[in-house]
Amino acid sequence: MMHTAKFYESLPRQRHFSSLTKPAAFTPLPDDWVICCSDIVDSTGLIAAGKYKTVNMVGASVIAAMQNALDGAAFPYVFGGDGTSFAVSAAQAATARRTLARLRRWVKQEFGIALRVAMIPVHEVRAQGLDVTVARHAVSDNADYAMFSGGGLAWAEDQMKQGHCVIPENTDETPPDLTGLSCRWNTIPARNGLILSLVMVPGPMATASQFSRVAAEILTRTAALARGGHPVAAEGPGIALLPRGLGLEAKLTHGTGSVLRKWLSLMVGTMLTSWLFRHKKPMGQFDPTHYLAVMSDNADYRKFDDGLKMTIDCTPDLQSEITAILQKAQTAGHIRFGLHAQDEARLTCIVPSASSDDHVHFVDGAAGGYTRAASNMGKIQRE
Repeated sequence: MMHTAKFYESLPRQRHFSSLTKPAAFTPLPDDWVICCSDIVDSTGLIAAGKYKTVNMVGASVIAAMQNALDGAAFPYVFGGDGTSFAVSAAQAATARRTLARLRRWVKQEFGIALRVAMIPVHEVRAQGLDVTVARHAVSDNADYAMFSGGGLAWAEDQMKQGHCVIPENTDETPPDLTGLSCRWNTIPARNGLILSLVMVPGPMATASQFSRVAAEILTRTAALARGGHPVAAEGPGIALLPRGLGLEAKLTHGTGSVLRKWLSLMVGTMLTSWLFRHKKPMGQFDPTHYLAVMSDNADYRKFDDGLKMTIDCTPDLQSEITAILQKAQTAGHIRFGLHAQDEARLTCIVPSASSDDHVHFVDGAAGGYTRAASNMGKIQRE
């Protein structure tokens, strides 16, 4: 039985995102592992009601809950805007099941939101003629993200949405440990004209090489943008004295204490932090200028999740070029895709410690992003 630290930690950290267009960059998961999936029921409706930040926070809460449940051990996961999928070893499956059941109950109790969670063994995925392969993309010297290929993850997510292998709510009233989860940064305005969220998956009969060629062409075009279209400026985003998402963070992370007490604690800490960032004043081991630079480097703005997902700071002209490339490839049957353009991007963060550099930051469009792009899959895209 292979433990996460022995398999996942042994994978090479690949610095060049473009190398991940090649299937050879990925390694099959051990056969005794399990895939875990989550998503929010009617996330599109919640986003239409203006609850973008809530959807992103609940989606990312799965990662924070699992990191804390596994005592910080590395495991492969991918954030999709309104949900998260990840894999763990057989030895960690019971912990994952318990953590997801607690989180499902907690989200319903605190927000009235239905969170679907499911667990499917890797060997069942392979019985369908699919696979789950994984790679590690090092976005910086301090952070890396898992990338998935093989079609198995998408199949598992579809099984969950059909009601198969779903983990029921836990009667255990112990709240999940969501330490480190936060959403305090201002939204990030587009600098090139618009924030483009893209979701692209292989067509039903497409070969791996056909899909890879389209992905490589998109990456080549976006490489012409400053920093490859990275939405987070090198100097980082802004932070308000009292961020609008503070109440949401307090409600999600208050645990066994009161929401008010948690909000007051966050308010005091955030006002101090905001002042330090605004005046670029170090305090103890914390250097705000260094933190912002690391944040930008560590941000997750593109990924492979049985397909290509990107949220980029894009020009209108490049949006038109990308749309034309994708429409041609979709007509040929090589891909299916969805796009959503908006004015701003949003960050959802997991910060185990402000004094270390391993904090991670998930990028999505501020007006629905990946969720709305996914809902546009297969539709004709018009400017």
